[in-house]
Formats: sequence, structure tokens, C-alpha cells
Amino acid sequence: MVTNITSFGRSGLSDWLMQRVSAVILALYTVFIVAFLLLNPDLDYYVWSGLFNQTWMRIFSLLAFVALAAHAWIGLWTVTTDYLKSTRLRVGAQAVIILGIFVYLVWGIQILWGA
Repeated sequence: MVTNITSFGRSGLSDWLMQRVSAVILALYTVFIVAFLLLNPDLDYYVWSGLFNQTWMRIFSLLAFVALAAHAWIGLWTVTTDYLKSTRLRVGAQAVIILGIFVYLVWGIQILWGA
């Protein structure tokens, strides 16, 4: 049995399931945002801001941010392990990816819940 330290002990099944669940969350969020934009042709800052001032929308957006981060990490981890054969290059690329995802999440949380 081959173990890989970059998978953090996850199984392929949990990665597959997380990828599918995150895709469903992202699809629901996208459909909601597109529907909101189509149903509000006279959209202005106050309507948009009013939507995101509601707690349920902030939670939904946060869930979408986390789903996007998980989806991106699993997808990019798979690509880097498949195509970057040099361990040093692969770990370096994965570190940059993790840093980018972390910055994205912190920034998203700051935008959603900041003052």
C-alpha cells in the first residue's frame, strides 16, 4: 500500500466526496447569485449591500468560500501530484497553493464579516 504524506491521511473516497459536495455548494451559490441579478434589473449598491448585510447570506457566502477553497485544494493537489514528479517542486508548488488559498479565505472572511 502506498501512502502519501501530502494527502494528510485522507482517503480517495473522502476527496471524491468533498469534491462533489463542494461542487454542489458552488453550483447552488452561483445559481442563487445569477437568479438574484436577473430578478433585480435595477440593482444598485443599496440592494446589493442589503443582501450581504443579512446573516444568512454571509453564512451562505462563507460556505461558498470554504467550498471553493476545498474544491481548489483537492483539484490542484491532484494535478500537482500527477504532473509534478520532482518532490521538491511539487511540495513548493503545493505550499504556494496553500498560502494562496489561505490568503483568499482570510480576505473573504474579512470582507464578509469586517466592519
